[in-house]
Amino acid sequence: MSLSIVIMAAGKGTRMKSARPKVLHKIAGRPMLAHVIGTTSTLHAQQQVLITGHGADMVEADMAKAFPEAPLRFVRQEPQLGTGHAVQQAVPVLPDEGITLILNGDTPLIQASTAQALVDACGGDKLALLTITLADPTGYGRIVRDASGERVLAIVEHKDASPEQRAIREVYTGMMAAPTARLKGWLSRLTNDNAQGEYYLTDVVAMAQAEGLAVVAAQPQDEVEVLGVNSPAQLAELERRHQLAQATTLMEQGVRLADPARFDVRGTLQCGRDVDIDVNCVFEGTVTLGDEVRIGANCVIRNARIDAGAVIHPFTHIDGDKDGVTVGEGSLVGPFARLRPGAQLGREVHIGNFVEVKNSTLADGAKANHLAYLGDATVGERVNYGAGSITANYDGANKHRTVIGQDVHVGSNCVLIAPITLGDGATIGGGSTLSKDAPAGQLTVSRARQVSLPGWQRPQKHPKKQGG
Repeated sequence: MSLSIVIMAAGKGTRMKSARPKVLHKIAGRPMLAHVIGTTSTLHAQQQVLITGHGADMVEADMAKAFPEAPLRFVRQEPQLGTGHAVQQAVPVLPDEGITLILNGDTPLIQASTAQALVDACGGDKLALLTITLADPTGYGRIVRDASGERVLAIVEHKDASPEQRAIREVYTGMMAAPTARLKGWLSRLTNDNAQGEYYLTDVVAMAQAEGLAVVAAQPQDEVEVLGVNSPAQLAELERRHQLAQATTLMEQGVRLADPARFDVRGTLQCGRDVDIDVNCVFEGTVTLGDEVRIGANCVIRNARIDAGAVIHPFTHIDGDKDGVTVGEGSLVGPFARLRPGAQLGREVHIGNFVEVKNSTLADGAKANHLAYLGDATVGERVNYGAGSITANYDGANKHRTVIGQDVHVGSNCVLIAPITLGDGATIGGGSTLSKDAPAGQLTVSRARQVSLPGWQRPQKHPKKQGG
């Protein structure tokens, strides 16, 4: 049976107090709407229809870019006259058969299993509602059941509910699944005869009852799946709940987190055995940590693979971006180091404090321990790269490569002007600026002769004249 997914993402989000559309505010590094689309993409729907409104151009452009292969269609709700009016805008693009699943773009943590359970509960011949029992149901539509408690009779919006109905704790989450043909008929008959003068999607429940269609309910495994966001405070609360859930899962797998409340994954993080992560670390994109990796406090790591036994000392920034970063087994990085896209470290490489590496390969045992820059370089095994030394890889128009052979010793404060090659076993004297290749096995020095000038005096400041 064909499946269409409708995601409501038209709201302005006034309480967010932001020029950015509400559904583009981020949870775990991704827009809320992107979480929903990413989850529902696993359901293999024939189409996903996004209902946009406020900031529609921005929302549509961002989602089309984020999901170029997804079967996305966009319809607009202008003006916004309620949830029923929103789904009415999708009617022209919906088929006349199958099931339509309706979700919220500001409820980012819905799980695919829950969405599928809702579709299964519908089965093509029932109206299925996603409900949950909350300790504080304020603001949600209440689920009204018959005397037996088995049948759903209606959903009453909070603003229209009586005091008795507001005491009900089972609420409608805003998500449902319905036979598409029936849904299109119900939507055509909606009215705005209510306190807000809006077209409520929830009115389809009474219509289903009138037609003798069974109304059933499904519930998520966790409350966090159905919590929406309407304010920065709610966004922050949901972020922390989501991060704690990720931290708990990792700790159940054996990862040691110094404090799960100070830990963020904004992508995917895979860990081997006996991984140890200190506080305030952020993992973005795709990160893989091998067995016995240790991550110090206050590190940011994005799109990187860190192999077994490596230690990332505190305050290190690793950003692999599209090219990725690899840290080999037993390597030591940091503190205060920066690995940029294309940095590839072999086994037991040392990258020390205030060292930056970009688009460079360092072979096994190479060391750059202090205050250095390696850009567009190929570094051989056991190289010792001195403090304050840099590869001058950019001529103002093009990048050039530096090749450093194995067992090379580069002294402190050297400038290697690329393109240049240092032969195996070469030694470069401290303070040298090289623009030509250095031969293998020899000492190469390029610096001015030291001169001392007797009788020279340092300039003195002249006293200021007093005004008359």
